[in-house]
Amino acid sequence: MQVSILCGGKSSRMQSEKGLVLYQNKPFIEHIIEAVLPISNNIQLVTNTNDYDYLAYKKIKDVVVDKGPLGGIYSALVHSDSEINLILSCDIPLISTEMLQELIEKHTVDFDVSVFEDTNRIHPLIGIYSKNILAVLKKAIDANELKMMCFISNIKHQLIPILDAKRHLFKNINSVAELNELNTNLS
Repeated sequence: MQVSILCGGKSSRMQSEKGLVLYQNKPFIEHIIEAVLPISNNIQLVTNTNDYDYLAYKKIKDVVVDKGPLGGIYSALVHSDSEINLILSCDIPLISTEMLQELIEKHTVDFDVSVFEDTNRIHPLIGIYSKNILAVLKKAIDANELKMMCFISNIKHQLIPILDAKRHLFKNINSVAELNELNTNLS
């Protein structure tokens, strides 16, 4: 299984490269890699900067730039040799190996995409994505239809419910205020 971590994004609210923001004295990206390693060491980072060069994983650039998460997923799948791909964003430092294993176990070939959902929202950047969707992804990117939820709703997808008690594991940290809240609540 190929694991791709999307390290892109303008990060205007965080005011720095999100994947390198420190939580418990370690960059977010390293927390995510730790959660992934028991599952797979076939990891690639989708990034257009050299900021992640200190990590010994393959780095790939966006095939089509400035297309948001859909563009990152497209780039990840283009560069993947695997049919099944675990796609993660770089701003989820609390994600656990157990939750990722649950996602993998519940994914079936009946679906092109499997993602988690809780009572409040769907988590499209913690998901299993099939290489089968490359053509549909390219069409959406070419049409500049970049909303993740619209894209997912138009392909065969599976929503895997998570308990509210585990919802905090999926929290993506997008701003300095959210980072401060995370450090306050979980330290």
